[in-house]
Amino acid sequence: MAAKAPKLSLSVQYALAGDGLPTRPQLRQWAKAALQQDAEITLRIVDAPEGQELNRDYRGKDYATNVLTFVYDDMPAETGLPLMGDIVLCAPVVAREAAEQGKSLLAHYAHLVVHGVLHLQGFDHETDAEAEQMEALETQIVIKLGYDNPYLEQPH
Repeated sequence: MAAKAPKLSLSVQYALAGDGLPTRPQLRQWAKAALQQDAEITLRIVDAPEGQELNRDYRGKDYATNVLTFVYDDMPAETGLPLMGDIVLCAPVVAREAAEQGKSLLAHYAHLVVHGVLHLQGFDHETDAEAEQMEALETQIVIKLGYDNPYLEQPH
C-alpha cells in the first residue's frame, strides 16, 4: 500500500508585482515535492526593503537574503496539528542570484522553495554533515521536478 501524501495548506502572498514571479500552482508544486508531513505554510514573496528588515529583525543580519524560514514550533507534536510556518523569498535577491549563477529564474525559485520547506521540517546546514544531507535531498527533489542540480556550477 502506498504511503499517504502529506497534506499542504498553502497561502501565497505577493508583496510586489513583477515579471518572472512564480505562479501559485508552481509554488504549490515545489512545496509539495519537499513535504514529508502535513503542513500549513504561508509563502510570501517580498521586495528588498522588507527582506532586509525581516533578516535584520529576526536573524540580526542587516541585508536582504534569498530565503527566510520561520517555524511555529511552540505547539507540542502530540497535538496532532500540522507543521506550521512562513517562508519568505526576496524577489530581487533571487533574481540577482539566478543571473549570477546562470540559472533560470524559475529553477532558482524552485530550489529555494524546496530549501525553505526542508528547513521548516527541521533540516539544516550548520555542520558539514547536515549540509551534505540537506543538499543531497534538495538536489534529488529539484531534479525530480525537472530542473538541474542546483549545486552544480552553471556555464555562463
